[in-house]
Amino acid sequence: MMMNTERIFGINTSAEFESETLSVFHHQYRHNKVYQEFCNYLGKTNDTVQKINDIPFLPIAFFKSKTLLTGKQEIETTFTSSGTTGALTSKHHVIDLTLYEQSYLKGFAHFYGEIQNYCVLALLPSYLEREGSSLIYMVNDLIQKSVHPESGFYLHNTTALATSLERLEKAGTRTILIGVSFALLDLIETHSFSLSNTLVMETGGMKGRRKELIREELHALLKKGFGLTHIHSEYGMTELLSQAYSKGTGIFKCPPWMRVFARDTEDPLTLQGYGKTGGLNIIDLANVHSCSFIATQDLGKVYEDESFEIIGRFDHSDVRGCNLMVL
Repeated sequence: MMMNTERIFGINTSAEFESETLSVFHHQYRHNKVYQEFCNYLGKTNDTVQKINDIPFLPIAFFKSKTLLTGKQEIETTFTSSGTTGALTSKHHVIDLTLYEQSYLKGFAHFYGEIQNYCVLALLPSYLEREGSSLIYMVNDLIQKSVHPESGFYLHNTTALATSLERLEKAGTRTILIGVSFALLDLIETHSFSLSNTLVMETGGMKGRRKELIREELHALLKKGFGLTHIHSEYGMTELLSQAYSKGTGIFKCPPWMRVFARDTEDPLTLQGYGKTGGLNIIDLANVHSCSFIATQDLGKVYEDESFEIIGRFDHSDVRGCNLMVL
C-alpha cells in the first residue's frame, strides 16, 4: 500500500507535523515488518502509540543488517554509506527518487532560496570516488538545476577551483561552495581567499585523510582561509532523505517535515530535556517508504526552538541498556 506523500511537504505547523508523523508511524507499523517487530518487542503498537513521544526510534545500525522497506514496491535505487574495507555499510533502499528530490530541493529553498539563483561548486573527492552516495546524487542535481555554466564538481584540481572562485567573486556571482572538510582545508592550504559573494558549506568528515577537529577549530581555520565571518554546514546521512542546515553558528535547523530529539545516553528509550547532551533521534517524514524514526550514533543537544547542535559520536557502546540489535 502506497501512502499519499503530498501532505509531508505542505507541513506548516507543529500540529500538522504531529498529525502527519502519527499517520506515517501507523503506516510504517503496518507495512514495515522489521520496524513492526522492533516496536512489538518494546510493547509499542498502533493501539498504544497515541503521541510523538510514544514512537520508538529504530537504531540506525539496522540499515546495515536489515532490508528496511515499507510496503513491497520495487526499489528504484540504493544509497550506501562509505565504510572501511570489509565493514558492513548502511543501505538505504529508495523506491521513489522523486521523494528524495522534493525533499532536498524544498529543504534547500526553505533555508537559502531557489537553487537557480546560485552557481554551485562542489569539492567532494571522497564521495565522488565511490558509488552509491546520496550526497553526490543531491549535489549533482543542484548543479544541474542551478543552470550556471560554471557550476560543477572538482576532484583534485584545486587550482582550477580557486580560479573559478576568484572569477565568480569578481563578477559578483552568488556562489555556493559545498565541500568535505578535509578537501576544504587542502584548498586553503594552497590558496587564500577574501570572499564576500560566496557561501562555503562543509558537509563534515575527514574520511581518514586528516586528524578530526572539533567544529570550532575547523570553522576557525576555514573562516580565516576563505576570508569569511561564517561557515555554513549541512547535516545529512545515507539513512535520511532530508537535510538540516547551519548558517554559521553550529546550530542546525530542520525543514518542517524533519525533527530531532535527544535521548538519554544511559536509557535509550527515554528522551532528554532541552539543552541536555544525548544521543540524537531523528524523525524524517521523507523516509516514508523506509523508516522515518531513527536513533542515530550522533551526540548532541536539542533546544526549545527545535534547533540542535552536534557534539560528537557514540562508539559501539551506544546500544548499552538495549538488546534490540539482535532482532
